[in-house]
Amino acid sequence: MTAQLLDGKALSALIRADLKDKVTTLKNKPGLATILVGSDPASTSYVAGKHRDCAEVGISSIRVELPATASQSEIINEIEQLNADSNCTGMIVQLPLPRFVDVQLVLSTIDPAKDADGLHPLNLGKLVLGAPAALPCTPRGIIELLRHYKVSIDGASIVVIGRGTTVGRPLGLLLTRKSENATVTLCHTGTKDLLSHTSKADIIIAAAGVPQMLTGEMVKQDVVLVDVGITRDQSGLIGDIAPSAIEKSSWFAPVPGGVGPMTRAMLLQNVVEAALLK
Repeated sequence: MTAQLLDGKALSALIRADLKDKVTTLKNKPGLATILVGSDPASTSYVAGKHRDCAEVGISSIRVELPATASQSEIINEIEQLNADSNCTGMIVQLPLPRFVDVQLVLSTIDPAKDADGLHPLNLGKLVLGAPAALPCTPRGIIELLRHYKVSIDGASIVVIGRGTTVGRPLGLLLTRKSENATVTLCHTGTKDLLSHTSKADIIIAAAGVPQMLTGEMVKQDVVLVDVGITRDQSGLIGDIAPSAIEKSSWFAPVPGGVGPMTRAMLLQNVVEAALLK
């Protein structure tokens, strides 16, 4: 059986088209600000892609680029200026930051109402409480992808591999909301018997960043697989899910072309929604 494609690239194009229509009705044009520290090629490329997306849907762009030697106080100063800038509807600080920077302190400096990534501690706390707030982009994108292709989440047994604050932890919270109603097992490096969990799962979302760690013998027939892990080597991008597992799946979100485009689309969605609340 050939797995059906959870095509994030195609869905993100539909979302951007819808957002473009919404933006034309707004009195005040939304604006996304990005802060990039250093010149990491992957981060630079990713930020450039976000600004291309903004141009496509009619969101204005504010680009702040700092050298890798920028101090923590300099980064925070830029954030505070954007907090006060009425042209900035939402902002992101591109991660990773230099090692000497306190990432949580930097993120907590962002005005929660302008938190386009949904990673501000206040917004993550609202997620725990089930209160309205900007949602983390990648977890939100995964759920939108599953919904669009009518993959049943309600009552499903879902294994999430990875407990990071950008994907694993918030994704578990989103999937266990009453609107999703799934039963979630969050696995990680401390999980003693990963096979015992993955072999029973209806849906597996792999976000460990370990190349092809999920293999065919670890999954049941017709499982739904969502690959979020990204490892770069000389051949390009490699996901967490091995071909032998994909062969047994009914639906599959690949790397690249699955969750990545959805993450970028949800960033735009958060910016437009913030503008609608103004």
